[in-house]
Amino acid sequence: MTRRFALMIEPAASDDPRTDFATTFTEVDPSAPALTVGELSTQRGDGVFESIGVIDRHAQEVAAHLDRLAHSARLCDLPAPHLAQWRQAIARAAAACGPGESIVKLVLSRGVEHGPAPTAWVTAAPAADFTAVRAEGVRVVTLDRGYDLDTPARAPWLLLGAKTLSYAVNMAALRAARQRGADDAIFVSSDGFVLEAPTASVILRRGDTFVTPAAQGAILQGTTQQSLFEHLESQGFTTAYETIPASTLPAVDAAWLVSSLRLAAPVTAVDGAALTHDRALTTAMNAYLLSPRD
Repeated sequence: MTRRFALMIEPAASDDPRTDFATTFTEVDPSAPALTVGELSTQRGDGVFESIGVIDRHAQEVAAHLDRLAHSARLCDLPAPHLAQWRQAIARAAAACGPGESIVKLVLSRGVEHGPAPTAWVTAAPAADFTAVRAEGVRVVTLDRGYDLDTPARAPWLLLGAKTLSYAVNMAALRAARQRGADDAIFVSSDGFVLEAPTASVILRRGDTFVTPAAQGAILQGTTQQSLFEHLESQGFTTAYETIPASTLPAVDAAWLVSSLRLAAPVTAVDGAALTHDRALTTAMNAYLLSPRD
């Protein structure tokens, strides 16, 4: 059984991978208060994060998650995370996990307002049980994200390609989907193109080709999606990044929402229109995603 675990990180002075950063971590009681009133992550959501799946104490796709953390930090003008230090912190958190599935979360915020340094911490906790949703799938509705595909280039301050702590819109979208009788949502741009789900990437199948929306700065690049594409290519399938009209969703051969914790959840309906659920392929996808991946 995974115990809850938390490390506060003191920013390192060097990113030399030979450095031992053990003295820059402070293990804290995850159930006790650890942040001050002026912490900007709680007041303004001014920070970035990553959620890493852990299988039997093995943290999945660490390099990809750290690259994305650094990318999000750059977009938000946060100090560059010292990746060797974060990697050691992840290893300590994963070692605290038990058998089965767990989650390690990385958080980097701007810290206390007018403070000297950012706030950084790594936590570990048991993962939710996604067995049923991987097997039975999700019904989705499409929701207008409120911007067109050209918006990121015109307004980079919207931080559309960063994984920020500001998740109020994502949670509101999930509530809206449930109010409409669905389990989840797929965001579409105002000019009618598929983007992503509130907490997952979208993968569509057309024959032997698997496609996902091209990032174009408008969506978060999915670490699990990229890993799954590499696996599908090794199995002889074709993969592609495309600009996908939302009007074509009902005609695809199959669709999945994929993420680090839920893994591959088949989409069984879009806006009330049923989609084919390839159970054998979904089972194979999740078998791969549950295997150790570096």
